Amino acid sequence: MTISGAPFMPGVELSEVFYEEAVEPILREAFPGLRHAAARIGSGSEVLGFDTPRSADHEWGPRLEIFLTAADRARHGAAIRHTLAQKLPKHIRGWPTHFEESDDPLDPVGRMQLTDGPVNHRVAVYDVDEWLAARLGVRSAGAEPTTREWLAMPQQRLAETTGGAVFHDGLGTLTDVRRRLEWYPGQVWRYLLACQWQRISQEEAFVGRCAEVGDDIGSAVVAARLVRDLMRLCLLLERRYAPYGKWLGSAFSQLPAAKSLKPALRGALAATDHRTREAHLCDAYEVVAASQNASGLHTPVDPKRRPYHSRPFQVLRAERFAQALAETVTDPDLRTLALVGSVDQWADSTDLLNRPQALQAAARALT
Repeated sequence: MTISGAPFMPGVELSEVFYEEAVEPILREAFPGLRHAAARIGSGSEVLGFDTPRSADHEWGPRLEIFLTAADRARHGAAIRHTLAQKLPKHIRGWPTHFEESDDPLDPVGRMQLTDGPVNHRVAVYDVDEWLAARLGVRSAGAEPTTREWLAMPQQRLAETTGGAVFHDGLGTLTDVRRRLEWYPGQVWRYLLACQWQRISQEEAFVGRCAEVGDDIGSAVVAARLVRDLMRLCLLLERRYAPYGKWLGSAFSQLPAAKSLKPALRGALAATDHRTREAHLCDAYEVVAASQNASGLHTPVDPKRRPYHSRPFQVLRAERFAQALAETVTDPDLRTLALVGSVDQWADSTDLLNRPQALQAAARALT
């Protein structure tokens, strides 16, 4: 992939070198005095810090987002892209700056290639409002998101917006936006925690009930869903946006609680009978419930397992934590909502989660 056997380096570091050694000198010479911001944010495993040498096989390499004011983008955006295509070096630290798109409609991605002609680069030019609207569906970089706007923003997109790095911010706007979106407002956070516990409460008894009717596969599927929900709950408790499925386990593994929880979660996933699944899940429930109590967000709730009503299933009765948290929510808009949560607590379709305007409309329709 490289032209000189250069060792792999994290993509954000490569983008910073690309900006400082190649892009910024060209901008300074060709567009003197132009105020801009430069960053590596948005899509890409490198933005979340999870890229590896495998990532270099498509849409990874010297990449950059340049932000201008709306007026300057309209005036200079096309010229900047053209100038960079003509003047960028053909490679940076051994990595080609040119991307060749595949002709295969089923594989329409770009891969780094050397070129003798103009560079088909991955330097995109935006204004901040335009970028935020396309990525998150929010109104303006200068406005605090409304409660419904927060609920309509997938955590993956929020992680992509606040992750990565800003290498230069001559506008100031981008840094302010990232700070504003760094984490949910307190009331939204409490509501989302309540909703995540509510999700767990809705299925925790099904591990035993599925097995009781001879559906061991169904029992295992429910257990896996509960493991996923517990991992996302732990990230939420630790104020970390949960990435989508490919990187969920990687993000969870970085949490302080992961070491103590992994044996129980692995045990639940590996178990071949529902009693073992149930026991491992209850071990995990108790650890996470104790962490929830330690957060100080609500009056402590007994974190021990218990029977599910009169049925022979061991559960946490997670709705007790959902209700304790919901009682601390004072925001009038949130208090009118059922415990359905943010968009990626009730939907996991990638095609839907990549349509911010549809998500905003759905969030506004919640009652």
